[in-house]
Amino acid sequence: MPVNTRESAFENAIDESLVERGGFARLAPETFDRKRCLFPDEVIAFIQATQPKVWSSLEKLHGAGTSTVLLDDFGKALASGGTLTVLRHGFKCFGKLLRLAYFAPASGLNPETQALYAANRLSVTRQLHFSERNPLLSVDVTLSLNGLPVATLELKNPLTGQNINHAKEQYRTDRDPREALFAFKTRALVHFAVDPNEVAMTTKLDGKDTHFLPFNRGNLGGAGNPDSPDGFKTAYLWEEVLTRACLLDILGRFVHLQVKEKKVGGKTYQREDLIFPRYHQL
Repeated sequence: MPVNTRESAFENAIDESLVERGGFARLAPETFDRKRCLFPDEVIAFIQATQPKVWSSLEKLHGAGTSTVLLDDFGKALASGGTLTVLRHGFKCFGKLLRLAYFAPASGLNPETQALYAANRLSVTRQLHFSERNPLLSVDVTLSLNGLPVATLELKNPLTGQNINHAKEQYRTDRDPREALFAFKTRALVHFAVDPNEVAMTTKLDGKDTHFLPFNRGNLGGAGNPDSPDGFKTAYLWEEVLTRACLLDILGRFVHLQVKEKKVGGKTYQREDLIFPRYHQL
């Protein structure tokens, strides 16, 4: 398939900004484990670097199989508790509590907590082939925290005849919510549809019923975004919102799971919604 240079230039701009100024590192798509739906080497490297005593204790029990045992328990924790719970509270492996992220400490007086916060590994991966069933499918940009995917972006450029609405439609029709990467609350927490002029987001893929919310700054009291000196009205997304410090703050404090109860015919049903703050709420 020929590369569309005009759309890849848009992708390049986002990638370069996140890596050169946003505090991210590039992570090769080939290192992604489609079955586990994570980057296993990143998970293990983060735990070894930040929790060496716990790792050593597990290694004494499991030897060469330590990584497999840990990743298995990590996967079970994600399936039962979800990404947000695991990021904020950790998970258990053979009775040992393991942390998968360290958020900004309340003060900068403790060098140990500062070091742990600095050890977080934020990564950007382009054209991630995420599906076991259909290896040809890929998502434009995936953002990960310590090996765990937390956000995806589908990008469109009007120069190619496509815009944000085509990105939304791609999520609705070509992104199966049964795929692990898009499973509600257990992997990526938010999905952005992006073009140079507008941004929309959703936290729950539901086929044609997928609902997107605008993630724009507003323009003189109206919808959309004001002009930007670099030509991309949506540059605030990767230059402000998705930078290392801001994304960690959002994941640590602002995202929450909302549970609502509704009675129908004498029966009570629960509906879960993952609330990701809109731009004006940050």
